[in-house]
Amino acid sequence: MLELRDATYRYAGYANPAIHDVSLRLDDGEIVGLVGANEAGKSTICLVACGLAPASVGGGLEGSLTIDGEPMKGRPVHELAERVGIAFQDPATQRSGIAATVFEEVALGPMNLGLPARETIARVREALARLRIEDLAGRDPARLSGGQGQLVAIASLLAMRPRHIVLDEPTAQLDPEGTRLVATALRDLAAGGTALLIVEHKADLLDGLCGRVAVVAEGRIVADGPTATILADERLAGWGVEPPSRVRLARALAARGLDPAVVGAAS
Repeated sequence: MLELRDATYRYAGYANPAIHDVSLRLDDGEIVGLVGANEAGKSTICLVACGLAPASVGGGLEGSLTIDGEPMKGRPVHELAERVGIAFQDPATQRSGIAATVFEEVALGPMNLGLPARETIARVREALARLRIEDLAGRDPARLSGGQGQLVAIASLLAMRPRHIVLDEPTAQLDPEGTRLVATALRDLAAGGTALLIVEHKADLLDGLCGRVAVVAEGRIVADGPTATILADERLAGWGVEPPSRVRLARALAARGLDPAVVGAAS
């Protein structure tokens, strides 16, 4: 279980907080989506949820982050990393810069956890296979496309098997097939008990993946509830979020005097 309670965070050098009184809980095996307009505070919530803010980023945090019942205040970055994995939108920011191959890049996490070589190799092979990027194993991580780099960054997380994962737009650079593979891998992780917090602009992905969705506006969580309810909320557009295609289609049919349920049954 990962829980933010009344979290207010201000970046160093800034007068005003980036997020205000954010309370959010992720239970084991739960997938929670986080949506909102650009600059709403979603990425800041991700940094606070994984402990990087303020442990690595600096700044000031009021409120608390608790993981599996233990407060994380004052914990060193390496201990936080063992508890929560995070992937950012730009995979280049997570590349180690010291690995000569993708296989070595993905292996760094398990190695840093002190796992035996045999276990590390098995985890790397499994992570690459889940995302169908085994053919990239011998490639230079610095010479990948944006989409390939993003899949490698996610594979690095999968290989560490953290109990909690925070993903900030994990499919931003992926095509539909890559997005599908990532979604399948995330479902498998959740089925094994991993809690996931996912920031995404692709509402269709969240619609089929998350049990809950929270909406962020002006640094605050303004709505939090079942995915179907939140993504069909009439206020969503006002919060800068485009609803999923099923909602847009249903509204278009209703605007033309057609019953979406009847049309769906006929098709």
